[in-house]
Amino acid sequence: MDLTSSIFGNRQPTAVVKKATKAKASYLKKFGDDRHISYPLSSTFNPVIGPALGVQNINLNNTGEPIDTKKGMIIGNIRMGYGHYRISMAIASAARHLGYTPYWLDLNAYQETTGGQVISHLNKLYSLGSRLSQKYSLFNSLYWEKLNSEGFKKLSFNAKDQKVSELMATVLGNLPDDMPFVGTHTWPAQAAIHAGMSNVINVVPDNWPMALHLSEGARHVVQTPSSYFGYRMLKGMDGDKVLKPMPADSIFHTGHFIDHELLVDLKGDCQKRKERLNNGKPVRILLTIGGAGAQFEIYRSIIRHLLPQIINRKVSLLINVGDYKNVWEQLVADIPALHKAHLFDNDWEGVQAFANPDSDQSIEGIHAFYSSDIFSAVYTTNLLMRITDFMITKPSELAFYPVPKLFIQRVGGHEAYGALRSAEIGDGTVEFEQTDAAIQMMQLMIDDKSIIKTMCDNILKAQSVGVYDGAYKTVEMAAAGKG
Repeated sequence: MDLTSSIFGNRQPTAVVKKATKAKASYLKKFGDDRHISYPLSSTFNPVIGPALGVQNINLNNTGEPIDTKKGMIIGNIRMGYGHYRISMAIASAARHLGYTPYWLDLNAYQETTGGQVISHLNKLYSLGSRLSQKYSLFNSLYWEKLNSEGFKKLSFNAKDQKVSELMATVLGNLPDDMPFVGTHTWPAQAAIHAGMSNVINVVPDNWPMALHLSEGARHVVQTPSSYFGYRMLKGMDGDKVLKPMPADSIFHTGHFIDHELLVDLKGDCQKRKERLNNGKPVRILLTIGGAGAQFEIYRSIIRHLLPQIINRKVSLLINVGDYKNVWEQLVADIPALHKAHLFDNDWEGVQAFANPDSDQSIEGIHAFYSSDIFSAVYTTNLLMRITDFMITKPSELAFYPVPKLFIQRVGGHEAYGALRSAEIGDGTVEFEQTDAAIQMMQLMIDDKSIIKTMCDNILKAQSVGVYDGAYKTVEMAAAGKG
């Protein structure tokens, strides 16, 4: 299936097609050709998020349990940062709630495959770029910002990806063609289409339309109305040229992709925040370290500013460094006071007990969280959201979550529009690119409790009109089948 030469009826230049074909050939030469292999598939229970989300891991062997093709739903993803895993968890949560078995298929995990090695190679390049963008302002302004907001926006970029993703389709060869497949990154969605699957949903992240996220042949679901219009018209994806639009049955606005567990008692969680604030309890602040491990300097400045208020029990601080132990070790080396923090070090049971939203325990001081397991590293933030008063994060996929938020500097131009969405809904601030301004806003939220309370009110208003129902609607679409 040739999805490179033409994208939704928009013909690509010969030079673009040749470049895409050359890229595919170079990866075959570098990583080998496994297109002749028939990979067996079986499943095993995910010990970390399985109990909460019902997730079964798909393995490339026949030693596990057979895949339930009747009530199963494939969640095709890759680990590239934390955002795509986070969306996958939201889809899995909704799938389980609606009576389906979510099967976790991470193309990046299969390093014995050609496609897995290609993804790993590209992921390392992206992570390096993210870190360099935070370290070198000229690199960020002259290259990284433009690549993330304009380079990835071009149809020519999608044409290349479509050709390369043909190498990722082999592992899907033994899945039924009509089995529901939800891709939470465009490469798995593209791979599923190349493999001949007919019921594919392409879950589109962010709030900035980019051709990078297109997977022709799949049904695309987006989180916001503005994203819908941008994608429907393929706006700006070939300079100022007016392009043929996406067909109506190829794109749908569903709402934000949020876990069922975060929505089931959202009113109660917001009420508990207000009660803590009214009763003078320490303001609980959650810092999240992104999957690229960037923005170290910003977090260090924030922590130093908060230390006197933590000592005076005005603030309590929760820090999730994910699976980046080196980030925590560097923070402790730079800020000796962190030696007194309570570190949950690969303590998944302890994390779950600590983050129990029904507990009336008083939280004081500093609590840090690290896990070498990627699933618990990501899902820890989900658990902590319910017991925090506000979260400090870059405007990544977390921008769409129903918890009060303060946004620090983005990593990549596309993330800016997540902050705009949140600020317009009123469940988060605008983005603060300067550290001093971010700290000023943080202090304002600590001192003026009405800001967090207003965000809570706005969260409940948004929930009442279905803003956060995207995961439910996506699962319902996949279960209903193509057309």
